[in-house]
Amino acid sequence: MPDTLTFGRLVLCAAVAGLLAVQSHTLSARLRVPAPAFFLLAAAVAVRVAPGLSPSARTVERVVTLALLVILFDGGMSIGVARLRSVGGAVLTLGVLGTFATTAGAALLAHLLLGVDWYLAVLVATAVAPTDPAVVFSVLGEREVEGRSGTLLEGESGANDPVGIALMAALLGAGSLSGGAALHVGGTFLLQMAVGTAVGLVGGRLLLLLVRRVPVPGEGLHPVRVLVAAGALFGLATVLHGSGFLAVFLAGVVVGDERAPFKREVERFHAALASLAEVVAFAYLGLTVDLGVLVSRDVLVPGLVLGVLLAVVVRPLVGLPLLLPVRLTRGERAFVLLAGLKGAVPLLLGSLLLELDGGERLYGVVVVVVLVSVLVQGTLVPTAARRLGVGMRVVEAEPFAAGLRLRADPVGQRRLTVAAGSAADGTRVDALPGLAEGSWVAMVVRDGALLPVRGATRLEADDEVLLQLDPEQAAGTAEALFEA
Repeated sequence: MPDTLTFGRLVLCAAVAGLLAVQSHTLSARLRVPAPAFFLLAAAVAVRVAPGLSPSARTVERVVTLALLVILFDGGMSIGVARLRSVGGAVLTLGVLGTFATTAGAALLAHLLLGVDWYLAVLVATAVAPTDPAVVFSVLGEREVEGRSGTLLEGESGANDPVGIALMAALLGAGSLSGGAALHVGGTFLLQMAVGTAVGLVGGRLLLLLVRRVPVPGEGLHPVRVLVAAGALFGLATVLHGSGFLAVFLAGVVVGDERAPFKREVERFHAALASLAEVVAFAYLGLTVDLGVLVSRDVLVPGLVLGVLLAVVVRPLVGLPLLLPVRLTRGERAFVLLAGLKGAVPLLLGSLLLELDGGERLYGVVVVVVLVSVLVQGTLVPTAARRLGVGMRVVEAEPFAAGLRLRADPVGQRRLTVAAGSAADGTRVDALPGLAEGSWVAMVVRDGALLPVRGATRLEADDEVLLQLDPEQAAGTAEALFEA
């Protein structure tokens, strides 16, 4: 019985903490401070008050790894092939070349600010170089960014995390910056990227075949099967000495645009699970933070300076040349350079430094850099978008759904939004030009409510339209009616 009471207290405390974490998103929206900052700081305060809450480093590494697996897979699905293709070259250059260049610049700053040798400086730089999907998706997740900049930020955060993680693993394995160590780092890094890419792309296609052709009883098992399959891809890539993080991100991208049974349920399940993973990742990482170390002068001051210089000097110098070939406005380029946010991945990589001599100080500096990024850069993202002319709107919640469940795939179904000035704007439903005889408007949503669809119904800008196309109707010709 005493064990039962103890377990009950633990469950109660964990549940209350979880509820507070979920509700903190409301406070986050009002204060315009990214929610992960609350999770991190609350956990750091909790472990300060109750030191017994501090988990082992191995436990933190494993829990955060699983959380990032979920976040990266969901992030890949939300991007999809079509969106990623439009900025694929920029994502690749920012994710790979940008990470290496940022590491070089940050290493120079860390060497000068911290007074450590070059090997430790490079390790700190490797930890703070990647942007983070948990924070980027959290900041952008409830906002729709016009143009390519939002996709570019999301794609970069998904791509450069595997790069940073692989680089850190190779550096720690090498143990130095000698010539032989450089060859080891290079070979290990290339192997991880190649294997991770192959497993992700091939595994994503096999996952699609699995969900389309192999049924399971009950719709509740479909999301679970996809989650387990993503875990299997992570494990396979890791066992083959590849990057499991890259594998799950690319698998998510491959699955993202494709039609599949119970796809909506899979997406909702993984979106909810990713939100939980975000809370868990930052809470566990917060339990590793020693507030006493953070406020010491030799941690706080260099951390603040490094965080600011990374944001206003290193990232612009590194990112601007890589973004010049991309078709972006000046405002969009500046927005991408400002919104490269740090988060869970830098903290996870920084926690690996705790086992080194002086590791507490190095990790403290990484934590301060992350806090500067989340609290300052993350808070300024909406304001920066407005000042730089980048369209960003809050996506209104849609708590109610309407529709039918079908046994057959409704091939040809399209959900489109009427753009102002398009051919559909102001046109009656029965007068839409270019629609085949077997194509029709099945549903119209205006201002969040359903409209009765009749031939005389006149479409307006921002209407959401569910269009069912005749099999012989070219999708592009129909979709062009709704584009300006």
